Amino acid sequence: MNKKDKIIQVRKLYKIYDMGEEKVYALRNIHLNVFRGEICCIFGPSGSGKSTLLNQLAGLEKPSRGGVKICGEIISKMDENELAAFRQKHSGFIFQSYDLLQHLNALENVALPLEFAGVERSIRQKRAKEMLKRVGLAKRLKHYPRQMSGGQQQRVGIARAFVNRPEVIFADEPTGNLDSKSTKEVMEMMVDFVHEYNQTLILVTHDQEMAAYADHIVTLSDGSIIKEEWKEKEEIYEEKF
Repeated sequence: MNKKDKIIQVRKLYKIYDMGEEKVYALRNIHLNVFRGEICCIFGPSGSGKSTLLNQLAGLEKPSRGGVKICGEIISKMDENELAAFRQKHSGFIFQSYDLLQHLNALENVALPLEFAGVERSIRQKRAKEMLKRVGLAKRLKHYPRQMSGGQQQRVGIARAFVNRPEVIFADEPTGNLDSKSTKEVMEMMVDFVHEYNQTLILVTHDQEMAAYADHIVTLSDGSIIKEEWKEKEEIYEEKF
């Protein structure tokens, strides 16, 4: 991993909610660098601001102050149409609740990002089949979500997130609904894909065992970063945008 290749930069980021006469600071003065090829874990207890920070990084919410820069573009200044196009090109998502479309089978769910990207049908079908094979579901192509276990549904979610080779994958408590065996399998799959394709994984969790998979752990409390840890200690270069 090249520590000078910053794929995500966050500067002076605040998220403030107006609750009547009271202001609630969900995020306070966040400064953060995430590097290409890195597995970055946003860690902390419930209510610490983890999901709010993920939403900011993914462009799902606008900051109250400050900025987020991803792949060289300041997403915090984009409108909704620009953000949708940016996410389609650069991002993949894995959710705790799987978020598969119930009326589509596994193959159709995985092929969906390729369809949105304008990839022709024969190519997207081939690539979706390859990804489902990679996650151990070659015999489940025509199965619908209701016909699969939680672990199998999350494998479909992983295949869908990675099929278009996005530069950044966002995973919000991706194993929260899984047993320990499925959790280990799912995490190892994600780590293998990230390393193979030199992608960046942003992982939100409150689970210390999950955090152990990360190269970079960002610990939040009350909306602030209280600790950052790296497996490999290297100098981190700051730059303005």
